[in-house]
Amino acid sequence: MILNDFSRRTFIKLSGVAAAGLGLSACGNSGSASSGSTESAGGAAASGDTFKVGGIGPVTGPAAIYGSATKYGAQVAVDEVNAAGKIKLELNWQDDEHDAEKSVNAYNNLKDWGMQILVGTTTTTPCVAVSTESNADRIFELTPSASSVNVLGGEDIGADNPRKDNVFQMCFTDPNQGTASAQYISQQKLGTNIAIIYNNADAYSTGIYQKFVDEAGALGLKIVSTTTFTDDQTDFSVQVGEAKKNKADLVFLPIYYTPASLILSEAKKQDYAPKFFGVDGMDGILDLEGFDKSLAEGVMLLTPFVATATDEATQSFDEAYKKASGADANPNQFAADAYDCVKAIAKAIEEAKIEPSMATPDMCDALIKQFTDASFSYEGLTGKSSWSTTGEVTKTPKGMVIENGIYMPLDKEETK
Repeated sequence: MILNDFSRRTFIKLSGVAAAGLGLSACGNSGSASSGSTESAGGAAASGDTFKVGGIGPVTGPAAIYGSATKYGAQVAVDEVNAAGKIKLELNWQDDEHDAEKSVNAYNNLKDWGMQILVGTTTTTPCVAVSTESNADRIFELTPSASSVNVLGGEDIGADNPRKDNVFQMCFTDPNQGTASAQYISQQKLGTNIAIIYNNADAYSTGIYQKFVDEAGALGLKIVSTTTFTDDQTDFSVQVGEAKKNKADLVFLPIYYTPASLILSEAKKQDYAPKFFGVDGMDGILDLEGFDKSLAEGVMLLTPFVATATDEATQSFDEAYKKASGADANPNQFAADAYDCVKAIAKAIEEAKIEPSMATPDMCDALIKQFTDASFSYEGLTGKSSWSTTGEVTKTPKGMVIENGIYMPLDKEETK
C-alpha cells in the first residue's frame, strides 16, 4: 500500500549527549572552532564552462555522520554528471561542525571561491542562518536534509515573514511526518492501541507529535498513552511503564535515535515487546556506538530511501558511495538526498539551458523558475520529486523495518 504524496523533512538534530551515544541540538550551536577547510570533488577545475557548486555540512564533530553522508552522496552525483559530459560541475565542500556561525563562515568562504549554487546546509540551525545570507545574495540553494519550515521562511509566510524564494528542500518538512506516520499506521493496520513518547522540549519532535495526534483522531486511531521527556533525559522507565500499563501494542516515537535506543533498552528491561514506529530522526540507530542492534529488530520507520533495494540505480549508488567514502557502510537517506540534490540541479540546468557564464542572481532566478514550473520533476534515489512555490518537496515515503540488522521495506513491492 502506498501513501498519498506529501511533503516533509529529513533531519535537524540529535538529542544531547547520553549514555548510549552522542547527539546535537536543532536550536543550539557546538561552539567549537571552525576548521576552515576547503575540499573539492568532481575532477574538473573551475573554468568558464564549469558550474561552481558549494556544499556545507558537518564532517567533524558529533553530527559528522550526517555531513559526511551528504558530502559523499553529492560527490558521487557530481562525478556522474561530469562523466556524462553534458555539463561540468565542481564541488567545494565546507565543514561547519553543525554550528550556525561556522556555517555562515563556510558560506562566505564559498562565496569568495566563486560559488554559484549551494547544496546545503545539512542541518537545520545552520541552514536557517545560511539561507538568510543566500537569499540576500541571490544564490540558489537546495538543501538535502535541513527540514524545518524556517529554512524556507517559516510556517506563517507573509508580509512580515517573507518566503526565501531561492531556498528549496529535497527532504520532507517536519510537521508532515506526523500526518504521514498516522496514515501509514492506519493503512497498514500496524497498531490498535497506540502510545506516544516524544520530546516536548524539541520543536522537531513536538511538531510531528501534534500533527500525528490530529491525523490519528481523524483516522480513528486510539491513543492510550502519551508521555514526554527532555533533551538530557536518560531514564525512560516511566514512559515505557505507562505504555505497557495501558497495553499499547504500538509505540510511536517521533524522536531521534539516541533517546530511541534508551527506550528500546528500557522496554527489554520491562519485558515489553510492542511494535515501535519512528520517523527519519531514527535513521542511524544501527550505527550508534555501543548499541545492541538486536534491540532494534522489528523497529519501523518512514524514509524516502531504501538502501537495500535491488533496483540498478540504488545498487550502483551503494557501490559508488562506498568507494567514495572508503567505508563499507550502506549509504543512508541523507546521502541519497544529497545525491538527488545534485542530479536535480543538473537536470534543471540542462532543461532551462542555463550557462556557467550567467550572473549568479540571473542563474538563481532561472533555477527558481525551473523548479517551480508545474511540468518540472526529478526522479531519483528518493523517488519522484516536484516542488511547490513554497520550496517544499512532494514525494512518496517508504515504510522500512529493521530485520537482521539491516533496513528492509515493509512493503516488499517498494524494493522493485
